[in-house]
Amino acid sequence: MTTTTPPGKGAKFASDAAGAAGSFVGAAAGGFVPPINVTVNNTKNAVPGPRAQSQQQSLLPAPEFSSPAQIRDYCNSLRAAAVMLSFEVAMGAEILKAVLATVPDPDGRVGGAKIRAFKVSRKLQRSADELRNAAKLAAACYAAFAQEYEGELNAHRARTRRPQQPRMSWGQQ
Repeated sequence: MTTTTPPGKGAKFASDAAGAAGSFVGAAAGGFVPPINVTVNNTKNAVPGPRAQSQQQSLLPAPEFSSPAQIRDYCNSLRAAAVMLSFEVAMGAEILKAVLATVPDPDGRVGGAKIRAFKVSRKLQRSADELRNAAKLAAACYAAFAQEYEGELNAHRARTRRPQQPRMSWGQQ
């Protein structure tokens, strides 16, 4: 069995772990040993710099509004990102509330731990609600654009969608 591991401290451990896993699987399967490759990534010494930050992608496209399609794409990307983030933040608020509810109340009040947890997590839940509102407003922004500039959009659509009349080809007789 061959394993590919980077040189360093973890190479011996990774090699031993892969060998043990292969032996265990081989014994359990009655002698069949599948190939197992273990890769160890060590990123402790990675220093974030300008290069690492420039490679990060934004959730939104560049705010260039030179066509209706770019306006639609921007609003749609904002809506999708805000909806996704609102779910994540709402889930975080619920987890925070559950974790904080397990911390005992210092005064020993009945239900005091849950009340304190609710007060703290309520702020995070409100931020999730605001993200959901941002998604609604992004969709409303494009709807308002389409309504306010309906004349220009329809004039352009009518001009570009003129049906072509079939032409008589006199060359083919």
